[in-house]
Amino acid sequence: MSTDTDADTDAGGDPDPERVRERLDAFAPALGRTWTGTDPWEFLTELTAIGSRMGGSEGERAAADLVADAFREAGLRDVYTDPFEMNAWRRGETTLEVTTPTRTGDGERTRSFEALALPYSPAGAVDAELVDAGYGTPEEIDELDVEGKLVVASTTTPSGGRFVHRMEKFGYAVGAGAAGFVFVNHLDGQLPPTGSLTFGEEAEAPAVGVSKETGAWLREYAANTPGETASVHCSVDAETVPGESRNVVGRTGPDTDERLLLVAHYDGHDIAEGALDNGCGIATVVTAAGILAEADLELGVDVVAVGCEEVGLLGAEHLAETTDLDSVAGVVNVDGAGRFRDLVALSHTSGATGAVAEAVSRATRHPIEVEGEPHPFSDQWPFVRRGVPALQLHSDSGERGRGWGHTHADTRDKVDDRNVREHGMLTALLVAELAEPDTELPRLDVAELADAFREADFETGMRAADLWPAGWE
Repeated sequence: MSTDTDADTDAGGDPDPERVRERLDAFAPALGRTWTGTDPWEFLTELTAIGSRMGGSEGERAAADLVADAFREAGLRDVYTDPFEMNAWRRGETTLEVTTPTRTGDGERTRSFEALALPYSPAGAVDAELVDAGYGTPEEIDELDVEGKLVVASTTTPSGGRFVHRMEKFGYAVGAGAAGFVFVNHLDGQLPPTGSLTFGEEAEAPAVGVSKETGAWLREYAANTPGETASVHCSVDAETVPGESRNVVGRTGPDTDERLLLVAHYDGHDIAEGALDNGCGIATVVTAAGILAEADLELGVDVVAVGCEEVGLLGAEHLAETTDLDSVAGVVNVDGAGRFRDLVALSHTSGATGAVAEAVSRATRHPIEVEGEPHPFSDQWPFVRRGVPALQLHSDSGERGRGWGHTHADTRDKVDDRNVREHGMLTALLVAELAEPDTELPRLDVAELADAFREADFETGMRAADLWPAGWE
């Protein structure tokens, strides 16, 4: 493995599909058992039965114990939990009331709507006008007077460009003077969305999620749209308190000084079962671990289930801060795999990891779409920004946005466990290929990485969300 920090980002070995095909013979018994096995579904059933796995909660701790048992059953050795301190956010009641004049103009009518406070929203109340910011992109907000107003913005973004994250929209709106933020689901079904406002700290202004149907009413009442302007009362009862989460770590392969990290988060939001996000991902990793535990690997692999991804990648940050990153050859982050039919491999500017995904795809005749553009919103980020090459394994529904994720509807019935089993097998093959001695994984050039984020139009949004690294100035 190459750890040359001066190596070209796009450099690397030339992964050989034929070598992957030969490995299929060696892996055949484990792959066959996985193809017909019920363990992934049984694990996912137990995990989702816990209910809320919110960072720092009792449910998250129960999930960590379940994952540790699953790691041992998969054949990983030296399994242990690594606790860390964090800011735990606790949800209380949320109120959203809209008051409008009656048709005759001789009175007022107040209507209540369902709303969910977004994690790390502070407690507080906002009485203000609404302003419709459309998708909530920086460009749209710049065209509006949002000072002292509640900004209404969609969960999706315009086609033809990158997906603008919730944290960027919120941060930019509040930076422009908004008193609060309303996040509107773009999908039907009376499903208010959730999602953290910051990375692990209480936010600057109250924010709530509402359904598409509620959003349609709110946009009609906004001050910058035709019709009656409503007065809105939005109040959030919540608290941020000291808490504790934990990572779960197991090992497989030889005890080499240099190692690969195979990572997935096991936490989930408190409003649903978290079956898709990221129950499928951690089930995929447990499945891959069972295959790798029987493999003759050339490089050791640390398999890590990280906590608190949903509230700011806190488990991954703890892992990066407590690991000698010079000893980490690369990171495979499984966030989104197992949900849908076809695997997507995000290489985060690493040509080497992307080439491995392409080789495995050709060898197995399973489509794996490789995308090189980076983003900071999953557990590879604490490693990528420090120059560690990574591969994030996702899957594509063919639709833009999260779908059922981050809503009440993220439930086990949405899962096809054939996808989990298949992606577990592909993940194991990818890790095994990355562990080959002649698979070179050059370090990322941080200056080039910063340029890639700028070229992808991330800088403005990341600065608004306080995510732009200080060293990238």
